[in-house]
Amino acid sequence: MRIVIAGGHGQIALRLEKLLSARGDEVAGIIRKPEQGDDLRAAGAEPVLLDLESATVEGVAAHLQGADVAVFAAGAGPGSGAARKDTVDKGAAVLFADAAVRAGVRRFLVVSSMGADPGHEGDDIFDVYLRAKGEADAHVQRQEALDWTVLRPGSLTDTPGTGLVRLEAHTGRGAVSRDDVAAVLVELADTPATAGLTLELIGGSTPAPVAVKSVAGN
Repeated sequence: MRIVIAGGHGQIALRLEKLLSARGDEVAGIIRKPEQGDDLRAAGAEPVLLDLESATVEGVAAHLQGADVAVFAAGAGPGSGAARKDTVDKGAAVLFADAAVRAGVRRFLVVSSMGADPGHEGDDIFDVYLRAKGEADAHVQRQEALDWTVLRPGSLTDTPGTGLVRLEAHTGRGAVSRDDVAAVLVELADTPATAGLTLELIGGSTPAPVAVKSVAGN
């Protein structure tokens, strides 16, 4: 498959690129800074230099032509202010989804966040973040031309992945390794029967492939 990942230099994206390229998929990662390119190449991915905060739908769609799967894994990051939550966590996600529709890429995966909700209240930066992610998810979920799956991990850790997860519509709070998030994304990319699902993900006791198959079509 050819898979294009927005936020290609993110911590989850780099792990995902390694997994996909290792099994022979053609992977491209969208990045903002040229100096990030070497890290993508080391992960087996093709760097695509494009700023999603200033790009057009047509410009992004050109890079999505011929892709089998589009993955939105970009984020403004923990050090960013409220303005970039709106332009990246919401705006770039909306742009990427619209570009996927324009390019005819049906399979669309979103790395969201547990608690994302367009109606989330509060003015703290994390409140703004959850609201932005929720608004982005809602936009994607309205796109009838996309076979979307929204993945909402719990608290992210850098501990080595176990391959064992809990993946359900509602898991309750918990932590999950970034390694295991990437592993679940690989399985979701291979399982179009999960289209239309919004899933929460934490560490658990079920192997990732089994967890994805068990929710497929539900």
